[in-house]
Amino acid sequence: MAEGIGIEIRNLYKIFGPDAARLVTQVQQGMTKAELNERHAHVLGLRDISISMPAGGIQVIMGLSGSGKSTLIRHINRLIDPTAGEVLVGGEDVVKMAPEALRQFRRHKTAMVFQKFALLPHRNVLENTVYGLEVQGVSRAKQVEAAMTWIERVGLKGYETKYPNQLSGGMQQRVGLARALTNDAPILLMDEAFSALDPLIRVDMQTILLDLQKDIRKTIVFITHDLDEALRLGDQIAILRDGCMVQQGSGQEIVLKPADSYIESFVEHVNRGKVLRLGSVMEPGGSEPDLPQLSDQLLLADAARAMMHSGAARFAVTNAAGQPVGQISVAQVNQALYG
Repeated sequence: MAEGIGIEIRNLYKIFGPDAARLVTQVQQGMTKAELNERHAHVLGLRDISISMPAGGIQVIMGLSGSGKSTLIRHINRLIDPTAGEVLVGGEDVVKMAPEALRQFRRHKTAMVFQKFALLPHRNVLENTVYGLEVQGVSRAKQVEAAMTWIERVGLKGYETKYPNQLSGGMQQRVGLARALTNDAPILLMDEAFSALDPLIRVDMQTILLDLQKDIRKTIVFITHDLDEALRLGDQIAILRDGCMVQQGSGQEIVLKPADSYIESFVEHVNRGKVLRLGSVMEPGGSEPDLPQLSDQLLLADAARAMMHSGAARFAVTNAAGQPVGQISVAQVNQALYG
């Protein structure tokens, strides 16, 4: 199974319009999106985006409609050509790939899962799932073997002969996920993949993805406009606004240290108890002797319950090896939960 490879995006610009190459210098020198549109009738899609996406992690790109997040993900497999900048995948610049190299890259290095499922209506579940391997020229026996493995992993065993119109939205998206995984590409691009699903089905699909990722360790780039989804899925989160990077970091960092009022408005109503962990709010360092212990990975909501049952006022915080790395009080947990 192919594990993920790292992605490095450096100083990426995208301007939509016939004279983009000439105007990029003016944008680099500070021309705003509004000025670009008013003076030259060109649209600024992305401005100076730099993101490092470690191999085998889930990188969430988040933003509202028009922020540039879907434009960004389409640069990774070069469905969109940048006006300036680099997209390095495993150290190789996708922007400089010749046509044949780019075709091979798209076939073997990346797979996409779309918001609208993009299933072929005349093909059943099995036939949709094998499609990518069919294009690659893999033998029929290997196509079916790989497809059946992933059909079962996403919970669709027994539905192989069903057609898309016989499936619910959630089941159709599972087919889309199985099809992407059957290709065994190291990079999985997911553009608003769960946004069209009902809330409960959406949470179920998030759980499936997180469970699968423990085994597959793909490099997943996940686009969403939903902060709760971003915080649940993302090892790292990058937030865009009007084509610009506003903040990037872990979910803990974004909730605890929003970069500006725009991010503050995003995180204002987050359920901190289900996002923040003790390690992010503790007093780092040693701890007083004989304190009851709690793991630094414990979510605050779970920590609050444990504290209530313990009855103690202060606790030692320990790492995965059981070593004290800090301490925290009930009052500090309440402060982190409720401000």
